[in-house]
Amino acid sequence: MNDAAAMDAGVNTRPLLSLHEACQQLAGLLSGEQDLIANAANTAAFLKTLLADINWVGFYFLKGEELVLGPFQGNPACVRIPVGRGVCGTCVASGETQRVEDVHAFPGHIACDVRSRSELVVPIRQQGKIVAVLDIDSPSVGRFTADDQNYVEALIDEFSKHQFAAD
Repeated sequence: MNDAAAMDAGVNTRPLLSLHEACQQLAGLLSGEQDLIANAANTAAFLKTLLADINWVGFYFLKGEELVLGPFQGNPACVRIPVGRGVCGTCVASGETQRVEDVHAFPGHIACDVRSRSELVVPIRQQGKIVAVLDIDSPSVGRFTADDQNYVEALIDEFSKHQFAAD
């Protein structure tokens, strides 16, 4: 749902914090910890509380030619997704963020939760190579705007900067 439609429906889809505040808080959560699973878990929980009208947020880690489920917030999810399949696999294959207005219209969509209607998937890179994706689902069609995409990409940049700083 775009911002105008969300306002008409009485749903505030704007993040609870400015991008600057969100990046500062995320940096604070990650500070002093280098464990990937711990940091991914805290990042998923942080995003779940920060973003409105989402029903799932989590990480998938690239292992060979498939993505494997990592820390998440939401209902149980698909455990393995082949590269090139679904929105997450397409993100890895293309190397680009995928912002899908209606997942039911997306060719090859993998329905882990039939209530999800729109999706935002951001690639996570280590030394320029995709190592994971962040996946966010919403029960509303068109939930994610270009501003949401930029916001989440900036937070993932903060996550990557902290997590892979020693590389």
